[in-house]
Order: sequence, then structure tokens, then C-alpha cells
Amino acid sequence: MSDQNELKSMGLKATYPRLKILDIFRKGDTRHMSAEDVYRALMAENVEIGLATVYRVLTQFEQAGLLTRSQFDSGKAVFELNEGDHHDHLVCTNCGRVEEFYDAEIERRQHNVAKEHNFVLTGHAMALYGICPQCAGSRQKGGTTLG
Repeated sequence: MSDQNELKSMGLKATYPRLKILDIFRKGDTRHMSAEDVYRALMAENVEIGLATVYRVLTQFEQAGLLTRSQFDSGKAVFELNEGDHHDHLVCTNCGRVEEFYDAEIERRQHNVAKEHNFVLTGHAMALYGICPQCAGSRQKGGTTLG
């Protein structure tokens, strides 16, 4: 399905800003992007779409189910394409890098914990915080060891 048809099927007009922002997510190397990240990517392509428009479109895409919003400890909302698969996140507290992962054992344990407490689990979001390999390597090179 083309991006234009996909937007129309979600009740959104296929405007130039919407198409460009969707294109940024589809083509980007970075999967989790803040509104500012999207704005910078648009500026790098010499596309003049204002930051307020970026925020508005991201909210519309989230409401339509096209994007998923996450808010990690930094307090900044990041968005990713909603591809229908469940995953959790590893977040670097140094550089902000976000990695996705899925672990069947963790998923099983969460369901068991909910059941043990008589909860009907309807969803969850998990983020693990630490230092990514790149930041850990640069810390060790600088004479600081982790431990």
C-alpha cells in the first residue's frame, strides 16, 4: 500500500508534511526519533516544515496508530513506526541510544506475575537503562572503568 493510500485509510489527508515525515521514519537509520530529530532530518533535506507542524503530525500519526510514543527517563518523547510487533527497550543513559529487544522468558514471567496478583494484563512497556557498548568503550579509553 502506498503512503498516500495508507494515510487516507487512516482518515488523514496525504499532505506534503505528512508524507515527508512518514518518509523520514521509513527511510531513516534511527528508529526512535523525537520531534526535534525529525525536524533536523527535514532541515538536512532542505525541507521547510516548521517544528510546530512536526509536533502536530507526530500526534496525528500516534492517534491514528501509525506511530508509537515512548517516554524514557530523559523526559523527551520519542516516536517509532508501529509495526505491530511487541518489543522492549534498552536505553543508554549516556548518549540516549535506544535498542529494541524481545525476550520470550521475560514476557512469560510478566504474565505469570500479573496472574499471581490476579491482574488481567492488557499491555506493558519495559525499558532497561544502562551504558551502551560505544559509550562503555569510550569511558574505558578515558581511564574510567565500569564496575
